Amino acid sequence: MAENEIMVEKEPSQEIRTEEALPEGKTAKKRAPARKRAQNSEKIIVVSGRRKRSISRARIMRGAGSIRVNGVPIAVIEPEELRMLMLEPVFVSPLTREAMHKADIDVSVEGGGKVSQAQAVRNSIAKALAEFSEGDVVRKELLKYDRTVLVDDNRRVEPKKYLGPKARARFQTSYR
Repeated sequence: MAENEIMVEKEPSQEIRTEEALPEGKTAKKRAPARKRAQNSEKIIVVSGRRKRSISRARIMRGAGSIRVNGVPIAVIEPEELRMLMLEPVFVSPLTREAMHKADIDVSVEGGGKVSQAQAVRNSIAKALAEFSEGDVVRKELLKYDRTVLVDDNRRVEPKKYLGPKARARFQTSYR
């Protein structure tokens, strides 16, 4: 290749062009890297939810309506009560069900116990659906149903104090 030629990536319907083949005054445009092109063409939203020591991160994108938690389909998760707790934001109203059928959600959760993980997943799924849907209607529906679906619970375990067996309990004294 000659020094004055610049290679431009090949578009599906275009031939490779060089600087000489371009009209006068025009220069070849560089294409965005593949990572940036994918972000621009596909809407991906990342949100997080918390409960006690559990943190969940949900990625939502256009899709067929599947939900995966830590790489496992949500239909496989046991016990059923925790699965229903995780899916609660989807069944709140027809609007959330409609938004869910247009999207795929991948959730990763870590820390805490099983119940707090389920509540963190519930929180992140609700936030993802509210942000993914156009407008503020889904968010208002979720807030009308239950505020704790969308808002992180800020309660944490109180640390143990030095004069007792637990955070607030004190050792008993006996005088006999």
